[in-house]
Amino acid sequence: MSAFAQRIEAIWYHGARVPFWLCALVPVYVLLRAVHRAAYRCGWRRGARLPVPLIVVGNLTAGGSGKTPLTIALVEALRARGFKPGVVSRGHGGTQREPLLLDDSPEPARVGDEPSLIRRRTGVALAVGRDRVRAAMLLIERDADVLIADDGLQNPALRGDVEICVIDGQRRFGNGRLLPAGPLREPTTRLPEFAFRVCNGGIAQAGEEPMRLMGDTAVALAGKGNTRALAAFAGRRVHGVAGIGHPERFFSSLRAHGIEVIAHAFADHHAFTASDLTFGDDLPVLMTEKDAIKCARFAASNHWYVPVHAELAPAFFDAVAARCRAG
Repeated sequence: MSAFAQRIEAIWYHGARVPFWLCALVPVYVLLRAVHRAAYRCGWRRGARLPVPLIVVGNLTAGGSGKTPLTIALVEALRARGFKPGVVSRGHGGTQREPLLLDDSPEPARVGDEPSLIRRRTGVALAVGRDRVRAAMLLIERDADVLIADDGLQNPALRGDVEICVIDGQRRFGNGRLLPAGPLREPTTRLPEFAFRVCNGGIAQAGEEPMRLMGDTAVALAGKGNTRALAAFAGRRVHGVAGIGHPERFFSSLRAHGIEVIAHAFADHHAFTASDLTFGDDLPVLMTEKDAIKCARFAASNHWYVPVHAELAPAFFDAVAARCRAG
């Protein structure tokens, strides 16, 4: 993680003083957001209402909060309840602009790492594109009867039928300031508008659905799916690699298994190269699944990734499904 990113992290989440120049940029951010939404608020443009229910999974803060694991869990839960879900994504971090249906071997550099992970993990019909309405129609043409938008609470072009806000249970909303003085994309006064608020880790507050990310197995990148219990690394030193919104969450999960972690934090959506994983020793390298899909082509025998799955109460998924059926 760069020195600048570390400074921003300290300001947003660890009580460091907010410099004047960041405070001065907040009105600029607010103005740009207002301009972006003005056409919709004035009625000149209308958000698209899709012919099937749309679940929007997002957050109020910049960076990761657990949206992708929740999206995967929703895909699996909706299938189990008789739906045929599809996932629509902007494809952040990828170069693809026009709407595109992903095949079975998506290229993260083209379509984004998170869509690639969701497609490979679940096999769900998934479309990316800057115009998410057009991308969504590709899925409807494939007979999807419910759609999940991976991120999109701040996108007025898509009108969600069910909006789910994911909250980082450890960092919450940081210093409570809007970007760039703080991590908030929108003020927390919007929270009551969401149908569901999901708390990832930490202690869920009133009205929040608790979610835990569980992962106790490591998978070899170069070993054709060979697995090893994380407990096998207990008491050993490893290199921990994470290019996600909150790398420390991954490092802490490894330490909770008794692993001594040499932490290597990268920016979210980092485009990994072989040199990023070269540390001058033969210690095991453990990384997130999202990072692994970008490192598979140069994986070594000591490279492992740790897949996680989101655990929520079945009643939460029942409630989401009921809202979808109600239209």
